[in-house]
Amino acid sequence: MSDLPPLRDVIARHGLSASKALGQNFLFDEQLLDRIARIPGPLGGERVLEVGPGPGGLTRALLRAGAYVTAIERDSRCLPALTELSEWAPGRLRVIEADALKVDAEAELGGGGHIVANLPYNVGTALLVGWLTGEAWPPWWKSLTLMFQREVAERIVAAPDSDAYGRLAVLAQWRSTARIAMNVHRSAFTPPPKVMSAVVHIVPAEAPAGVRVTTLERLTAAAFGQRRKMLRQSLKGLPGAAEAMERLGIDPTRRAETVSVAEFVALAGALDDVAP
Repeated sequence: MSDLPPLRDVIARHGLSASKALGQNFLFDEQLLDRIARIPGPLGGERVLEVGPGPGGLTRALLRAGAYVTAIERDSRCLPALTELSEWAPGRLRVIEADALKVDAEAELGGGGHIVANLPYNVGTALLVGWLTGEAWPPWWKSLTLMFQREVAERIVAAPDSDAYGRLAVLAQWRSTARIAMNVHRSAFTPPPKVMSAVVHIVPAEAPAGVRVTTLERLTAAAFGQRRKMLRQSLKGLPGAAEAMERLGIDPTRRAETVSVAEFVALAGALDDVAP
C-alpha cells in the first residue's frame, strides 16, 4: 500500500473536514497510526472492527498490518474515501454506514475479532461500557485498543483512593486487564482538540465465579452515584446490601472510592446470595 496517495490529499480532494458534532478529529501521522495498529499484537489475517474511521487514517494502518477490517462509519461524507481505500486492499475492507451504537458488532464481525478505534469522543464511553458488560465471558472480542480523551483513559485504569477511580474502572478491571498503551498529544490531530488523548488496551481475563454483571452494574451505579456519601447511605436502596457488607466485613462508613475492585466483586456476589 506504499503507493496510496497521502491522506491529506484524499481529504482535500473530497472536501472533507472534521465534524465537531460527530466528535471527529483526524490523524495524519502514519508512523503514529502504525504504532496504534501494533498495540493489539500481530494482525496479519486477523479480523478487526473499527468504529469511526473517518477518511481512513487508522484504517490504512490496520490494512498495512494485514488485518481484515470491518469499519462502521455514520458520516456519509467519508464513504467515497473509504471506498477508494477498499480498492487498494481487495477483500480486506468492508464499510458499514451506520451509527455504531445501533450496530450488533458481534454479528457483523463474528467471534474472535479485535476492536481498534480512534473513538468519536461523544460516544466512546457508551460503546466501551457496552463491550464490557456482556453476561457471556470470555467476550466475543479478543482485545480492545481504543483512543479516548486522556481523562477518560485515566478513569478506565484508575486505582482506588484516586479521584479518577469510579464505576468505569470497576467495570473495566473486574474481569479484564486495562492499561494505557500510549499517550497522544493534542497537536497530532486536525483540528487539535482541547484535551490530550491516550490509547487504552484491554484484554479479557478470567471472570470471578458467582457474580452477575447486572448486579455489579447496579451496585457500582448506586455506590458511585453518591460517591461522597458513606456506603450505608448510598447502598440503602439495594436489598441485602447491609447484610452483604456485614458478612464480608466491609465497613459501611467507608466511601465508594476506597472500595477495591475485588471488594466490589465480592459484594456483588454476596448481594445475589442475600437478596430476597
